[in-house]
Amino acid sequence: MRLDILTLFPEMFSSLEHSIVGKAKDNGFVGIYLHNFRDNAKNKQKHADDYPYGGESAGMLLLPQPIFDTMDKIQAETSALKKRVILLDSAGQVFTQQMAEEFAKKEQLVFICGRYEGVDERVRLLVSDDISIGNYVLTGGELGAMVIIDAVLRLLPGVLGNEESAQCDSFSSGLLEEPQYTRPREFRGLKVPEVLLSGDHEKIRKWRLKESLRRTYQRRPELLAKLELTTEMKKMLEEIFLEES
Repeated sequence: MRLDILTLFPEMFSSLEHSIVGKAKDNGFVGIYLHNFRDNAKNKQKHADDYPYGGESAGMLLLPQPIFDTMDKIQAETSALKKRVILLDSAGQVFTQQMAEEFAKKEQLVFICGRYEGVDERVRLLVSDDISIGNYVLTGGELGAMVIIDAVLRLLPGVLGNEESAQCDSFSSGLLEEPQYTRPREFRGLKVPEVLLSGDHEKIRKWRLKESLRRTYQRRPELLAKLELTTEMKKMLEEIFLEES
């Protein structure tokens, strides 16, 4: 996969050199290309922003010309790749695991990181997806782009090393992940559930599913309304309702 990131602050993306994303880059699973679109500004001062028409605005808008010209150069190099162009925008669709799975199937993702009061509306003609990472406002799209990149790259085959890790994550199944434990078996009087030590794979599977349902019911009940529940899951939820009441 190829990632192209349009930003006024490319130095912010130095964190991508570390952890899972850094390993994905080092191992050739992804190429990351940073573009400071200010470099393509044609005004003498190399300004990438200006006051909006109409007045009565407290902030500045990103100019269309530097972004369009930068996109032209990227397109000239990568016209054959299947891509998605993502504008990080607080008014965009809220990012989900399902979006991450969809983006992971593409050959190229292009991120346009908004700043100030946003972008000139004509920039949206370049965009396939307006994405927000939550119902709050950040000073720029860089952090949002990094969140999406991390969520997408861990889904690429080979990146995590264990394909089941991504498949079992919270939200991949529509449920939150069940509680998990490691050594020691007892810590400060707190014990690992006996079922996890039993070696009975069917009992463990049922325990994990029920606890996943319980955690989702307790923390994110709205997710259950979106699920197609099996007979087994419905029975477990009935048990959970009784236990919690």
